[in-house]
Amino acid sequence: MVNYKTMTGSTQYKFGVLAKIVKHMKARHQEGDDHPLTLEEILDETNQLDVGSKVKQWLQTEALIQNPKIEVTDGRFVFKPMYKIKDKKSLLRLLKQHDLKGLGGILLEDIQESLPHCDKHLKNLQNEILYIIRPLDKKKIIFYNDKTAQFPIDDEFQKLWRAVAVDAMDDQKIDEYLEKQGIRSMQDHGLKKPAPIKRKKPVNRRKQFKKPRDNEHLADVLETYDD
Repeated sequence: MVNYKTMTGSTQYKFGVLAKIVKHMKARHQEGDDHPLTLEEILDETNQLDVGSKVKQWLQTEALIQNPKIEVTDGRFVFKPMYKIKDKKSLLRLLKQHDLKGLGGILLEDIQESLPHCDKHLKNLQNEILYIIRPLDKKKIIFYNDKTAQFPIDDEFQKLWRAVAVDAMDDQKIDEYLEKQGIRSMQDHGLKKPAPIKRKKPVNRRKQFKKPRDNEHLADVLETYDD
């Protein structure tokens, strides 16, 4: 985020020109106009052809190239949205992917930035999507409306669910709280793989042959003769 208050006059002017360009490129994209422009064409469309050569050089070689919202293609510039979506089908595909991967929803403002003619497409998809307002900052989040996952939930349970504040708690603290209440977290209920059986390696022992002592092997055939 650029802090204009701490800048000198010339620096403020440069970044003011840049901000106007990025805003214009975003508006073009949202109207479906996504063909790349040269710097001169951009300055013409933003009524800034009177900028000096130093500012033009800065825009051409640094500012626009390094800006995260601008993409460069063969020396021409185009807006770089958060998501590469162009119609309602690609938006629905994106929301489904987020749902399947467990990534949750997408900020409405990011969709508005990325999808040309956004309002029209959202209206056409009103039965396929859900809007949730995030309590912390009141921003709208859009989710894919997976109707196969819908099931009735008791109103009293819903009230209790909404009354629980977990914003300041991490997963470990939630697990500890559930354990104190006699509830085990879901991670303990999965199928556990049996531990592999460790087999003892056979010990190669060489057979030791006992050498017979003198005449020991003839003990049963020797006789004693008395005089």
